[in-house]
Amino acid sequence: MRMIAVLAMVAAVLTGGVRAQDAPKPPAPQKEHEWLQQLVGEWETDTEAVMEPGKPPMKLKGTESVRSLGGYWTLGELKADLMGMPVTGIMTLGYDPQAKKYVGTWVCSMDGHLWKYEGTVDASGKVLTLNTEGPNMAAPGKLAKMRDVIEIKDKDHKLLTSYAQGDDGKWVPFMTIKFTRTK
Repeated sequence: MRMIAVLAMVAAVLTGGVRAQDAPKPPAPQKEHEWLQQLVGEWETDTEAVMEPGKPPMKLKGTESVRSLGGYWTLGELKADLMGMPVTGIMTLGYDPQAKKYVGTWVCSMDGHLWKYEGTVDASGKVLTLNTEGPNMAAPGKLAKMRDVIEIKDKDHKLLTSYAQGDDGKWVPFMTIKFTRTK
C-alpha cells in the first residue's frame, strides 16, 4: 500500500499534476532510525564460533561495510574467510514505527534461509536484541528460535553475540563477533 502511494506521488510530479515544490515531504527519520546510524562505517571483525559442543571455537577475521539508506535503514555487508572458503552475509536493519520494533533481515552465502529480525533496544540505549527463527543446527529439518544481540561498546567498538534457544528454554551463545571501526 505504501509503495502504491509513493509511486502515485512520483507519477503526479513527473506528469505535472503536482509541482515538486507542492509535493508532500516524506516523514523524517525518527530517533529509533537515528540509533541505527552508529552502525554505519567500515569495520574489522574478529569472530569466534562454536561449531560443535565441547570443541574449541573456530576463529576467523573479516570485514564489515555498513551504509545508510535514507537515514531509515542500514545495509551491512560482512565478508570473511571460513577455512579457505569466502563467506558473505548481508544484514538490513530498520525501525518500523507502526509496530514500534526494529526489523531486518540476514542472508548469507552459506545457506538459503532468509532470517527475519524483530527486536528492541534496551533501556540503556546500548543493546539491540533481534529475535529470529531459522534452521536448527542440532535437529536438521526443524526450526529453532535464535537471537542476535548487538551491543554498542563505544563509537569505535561493537559486539554481536548470536544465541540459540535450547530445548530447556535457555539461551546458549554460539558465536561472537567483535567489531573495530576502521573508518
